[in-house]
Amino acid sequence: MTSIAVVPGSFDPVTLGHLDVIERAAKIFDELHVLVVHNPDKEALLPITQRVSLLSTAIEQAGLSGDIRIASWSVGLLVDYCVDVGAKVLVKGIRSQVDVAYETPMAIMNRSLAGVETVFLLPDPAHAHVSSSLVRQVAALGGDVSPYVPPVVAAYLERSAP
Repeated sequence: MTSIAVVPGSFDPVTLGHLDVIERAAKIFDELHVLVVHNPDKEALLPITQRVSLLSTAIEQAGLSGDIRIASWSVGLLVDYCVDVGAKVLVKGIRSQVDVAYETPMAIMNRSLAGVETVFLLPDPAHAHVSSSLVRQVAALGGDVSPYVPPVVAAYLERSAP
């Protein structure tokens, strides 16, 4: 039986912490769907199509192996996507107790709605302080984000800077 998992996120933009979680999840599951989702609670910097493109390039350039599929989802529940592709597990990276508090009710709801379990992966300590929102702030103020994001993202943000 093939184990299928989904790593959802806004990936706005994708960070090295995201790639770390994706790489480790790809070693655990036979098939991994990395799903760019719309988060209605956040104002996006990048359109979903650009996030998918940057994520695809970053995964390719990082040489991540395994059956990794990249898609986007903006309509309906996340668990609907999981059911559609046969995934029984969501993989979430958590950096702190704040993330645990935010993710736990959603994990319980996803299990209740569709029997989809959530697995939490702790970050590599080198990336534990990095978030997409922090990267967006640093980039917007002209700071160097290259230590925190894949090269393709750093180049894109540099070209897009005002």
